[in-house]
Amino acid sequence: MRRRTFLGMSSGLGIVATGLTTTPALAGGRRPDLTVAVDGSGDHTGIQAAIDAAPAGATEPFVIGVRPGTYLGQVVVPATKPFLELRGLGRRPDDVVIADDRANGTLKPDGTPWGTSGSASVTVSGADFRAVNLTFANLFDEAAHPEITNRQAVAVLTRADRLIFDRVRFLANQDTMYVNSSAAGVVARVHLRDCYVEGDVDFIFGRATAVFDRCRIHSLNRGSTPNGYVTAPSTDITNPYGLLFQRSRFTSDAPAGTVLLGRPWHPSNDPNAIGQTIIRESWIGAHIPDVAWSDFGAWPWEEARFFEYRNAGPGAIVSANRPQLTDGQAGEYTAAAFLRGGDDWAPERC
Repeated sequence: MRRRTFLGMSSGLGIVATGLTTTPALAGGRRPDLTVAVDGSGDHTGIQAAIDAAPAGATEPFVIGVRPGTYLGQVVVPATKPFLELRGLGRRPDDVVIADDRANGTLKPDGTPWGTSGSASVTVSGADFRAVNLTFANLFDEAAHPEITNRQAVAVLTRADRLIFDRVRFLANQDTMYVNSSAAGVVARVHLRDCYVEGDVDFIFGRATAVFDRCRIHSLNRGSTPNGYVTAPSTDITNPYGLLFQRSRFTSDAPAGTVLLGRPWHPSNDPNAIGQTIIRESWIGAHIPDVAWSDFGAWPWEEARFFEYRNAGPGAIVSANRPQLTDGQAGEYTAAAFLRGGDDWAPERC
């Protein structure tokens, strides 16, 4: 089950794993246009209020600085508000926590369930969004709600293009991070650097093109076998780029050989969702077994686009069950290629 002390330092291990420092978030950045503070010392006391006050149709970044504290309540960044930045003003990502506590099966006031997308603590539909130096979490407590069987509880749902997450933690259990797009066949790119993502079942999933660079991917121990699945991509067949993990660390407290790297998700049995997960030049712990990929219902993992390349660690096994990129393929499946698109987007320069 999930550790409940994450508002303190327990999940701050992601900082150590990715080499993050305690340099203040303001270093090298423009001054916030608005400030949020739980104690009333800023322009707003809530995240959504600040987003509502931001200008629509912006063509340059609008920075919302968030002072240390815990901010509860669902947050939505609408498509009408591009170029928003949420910047944690603490010294570490765990100083600012933005969270909610609903699951797929949690009931709305009208008695109907929220569903997986509706469970998201934070939904980002505005393009060119950036989050820096903070934590997003879904606090849904599985043990406290045995009556809820649909336990997908999303911390962040992305639907827009050209998103950046820099030194951000994502915390939940099932379906932590839903990287999606506005519609099937529409490409949406996401770049994550020096981030920490934790969960258990399918906790990084969706059809977006997402690059995880120097991130720590931590699988929780839920006390079962299998203990969970790291990814569940649903990449559209027309998109050559799905989920890419490079120079990252895959860790867990679960027993050896009990966590799988992923399985191919076909939403509504969509035959065109040919998921892609590529893990390259990363460290993989002993929680990952020789047979590292799994079928998803009737959909076999062998038909998905699952590959590894030059990984290390006790779970980095090269065998017939672990498809590997050739050197030539590895030269094509790079972070730059995943993110470039038709507009030559280069987030490492942003």
